[in-house]
Amino acid sequence: MNNQHARATHAAALTSLVALILLSLAWELVLAPLRPGGSWMVLKVIPLLLPLRGVLKRDVYTLQWSSMLVLVYLAEGLVRATSDASSTSMLLGWAEVALAGIYFTCALLYLHPFKKAAREIARQAIQKASQ
Repeated sequence: MNNQHARATHAAALTSLVALILLSLAWELVLAPLRPGGSWMVLKVIPLLLPLRGVLKRDVYTLQWSSMLVLVYLAEGLVRATSDASSTSMLLGWAEVALAGIYFTCALLYLHPFKKAAREIARQAIQKASQ
């Protein structure tokens, strides 16, 4: 992966994470909260804030675990998109699915060269140890 591709996948991952945070806040406070005036569901944003600093710094470990975390939001979006009565909430659910999917995909694309290099180092270490 060239440097430009790495920058693009990181930028897309970061953008989708920030957009997912903003969507979750707007959804649960203003756009279609479970209860009028907002709901405690807004607290679902907190886990998304935890990896933000590491993603900004391009920390490989943070990108790894946050790519698994975002799958919870993908699942929640699917459930709400297919089961909520409000059409607004359904659309927001599909938006959540899209943003979580973009983050997951871009994080994996960004991490791929690091994983490939780690496998090669491990392979060389095993070869060296067996000689």
